[in-house]
Amino acid sequence: MKKVCLMLMAVLLTATAFSQSEKYIKAMEGLVPGVDTTRSPAQLLELSNSFERIADAEKNQWLPYYYAAVTRISYGLFSADLSDIMTPKTDKIDPVVSKAKELLAKAEALSKDNSEIYVAKKMMYGLSMLGDVMNRYMTDGAEATKALLTAKQLNPENPRVYIQEGIDLYNTPEEYGGSKAEGKKKMELAKQKFETFKPESSIHPAWGMPTVQYYLNQ
Repeated sequence: MKKVCLMLMAVLLTATAFSQSEKYIKAMEGLVPGVDTTRSPAQLLELSNSFERIADAEKNQWLPYYYAAVTRISYGLFSADLSDIMTPKTDKIDPVVSKAKELLAKAEALSKDNSEIYVAKKMMYGLSMLGDVMNRYMTDGAEATKALLTAKQLNPENPRVYIQEGIDLYNTPEEYGGSKAEGKKKMELAKQKFETFKPESSIHPAWGMPTVQYYLNQ
């Protein structure tokens, strides 16, 4: 009788775990496409908050923390006025960077040596640099470069690595090492990587192709 009770308990626990996992995946599948399609600052902030709520409920999953950070960084980029990048805007950007750093730390604690997390770190340091370009170029700029190099070393087939390289080359003035032509080549390489890239699941990172198309159309 005792063995039967233990078996029934094991079955119930397994069913509950499966149900929770299924609920988590469905919730994530409803949000993940928004990483590629959301451009409104208000909607990006809400998307980030939604991912964070899932992360707080599923504390052993790195993906919601990661997506919460990526969309929070995008929110920072879309909400800050970057038409004059030489004017400091730390009041708007620094709180966003601080939150993204907190979220990425939680993601990394759950998934070490992860190429996707290092791409997000590169994005975060890039945003931080834009808060005060004159004073942060040598520090945050160097950290962004280091993070992207690590991302490439961890997974040379990750198309998001080449998207970031392309963005940097395209948007950096030629006198500082930028090149629209070289940026286009990186985007073409990213497009090639997307053709063979296979995400681990329906909720693992696969975003970025619309960004590639945008730059290739310029």
